[in-house]
Amino acid sequence: MILGKKFVINCVFFLMVGCVSAQQQPYYTQYILNNFILNPALAGIENYWDCKVSYRKQWVGLNGAPTTLYLTVNAPLGKTEYDYETPVTVPDLQAKNLGAKQFLMEYTAPPAHHGVGFTILNDKTGPLNRIAAYGSYAYHVPVGVKTSLSFGLSLGVQEVNVDATAVDFGQTNPIDPAALGSGYLNKLEPDVNAGLWLSNKSFFVGLSAQQIVPVPINSGNGTTTSSGVVLLEGKLIPHTFLTGGYKISVNDDINILPSVMIRYVQPLPIGLDVNAKIQYQDLLWLGFSYRYHQGYAAMLGVNISSTINLGYSYDYATTQLNTVSSGTHEIVLGFLWRRNNKDSNSK
Repeated sequence: MILGKKFVINCVFFLMVGCVSAQQQPYYTQYILNNFILNPALAGIENYWDCKVSYRKQWVGLNGAPTTLYLTVNAPLGKTEYDYETPVTVPDLQAKNLGAKQFLMEYTAPPAHHGVGFTILNDKTGPLNRIAAYGSYAYHVPVGVKTSLSFGLSLGVQEVNVDATAVDFGQTNPIDPAALGSGYLNKLEPDVNAGLWLSNKSFFVGLSAQQIVPVPINSGNGTTTSSGVVLLEGKLIPHTFLTGGYKISVNDDINILPSVMIRYVQPLPIGLDVNAKIQYQDLLWLGFSYRYHQGYAAMLGVNISSTINLGYSYDYATTQLNTVSSGTHEIVLGFLWRRNNKDSNSK
């Protein structure tokens, strides 16, 4: 498959020659289910422990296409005896009674508190494998009767490895060992992410940045290897995300959450996602997404219980990728531990 081979080759040379004209962080379709994966300010924002596991298989049918696996866990510190709802809160199905509904109508912002979390990420594209781990801290403070503002920071490390045995340029153009050992790969690099999050039970606005420290990842300084590969200086470039959404209650059974995300990765054009999530009785939900000039996605999810929830998405590319790929699949499985179920059920 010619396009598949070119894709793998381009991925390798992306790192070897220091090209930074592509997004270095993975894409996610169901980030609305786990905004913490993009913004550390959400660590501990809910009154429960939140664990998410996700697997994403991108561009199925294309050799060397990206696959992403992650695990995130975040929770508030200290007592969590408060009921706080945001547009993306997973409902407590055991507390669905008139008293709980009345309380949520009259709720106030939770008191100031701290939150922590961690993330483990494995992102593989062709022979390239990126492993990253982060620890996160957030501080949540009320800025009004019903609104909270959160500040978050993540510190971590990431490493990019290459499987040289999986790289095949053909006998006439073998890979140059000097390129693989140039300092670009197999090296731990620090990483810093930061974010802000403003929300109440009806709306949210978030601003986050990943890789905010442009760490150099190559020391080629224009050196030309024996195969003619020019090793240029490269670096990890910042990724900025601006998100916002508003929850609309249609009736007692249905609510709609439209949202947008603006993504900026220099020097790429600004990216735009437009999304809508339709939820029925806090049990089932459907979602639709449009990624400007890239494609569409459909999402389906279920809150199996107050402890377990599951989401699935399918992406269809509107670019030339749809001629060689059958689409992108993503699964997000969530586990919750509510430490105040007793209080919630008694309201």
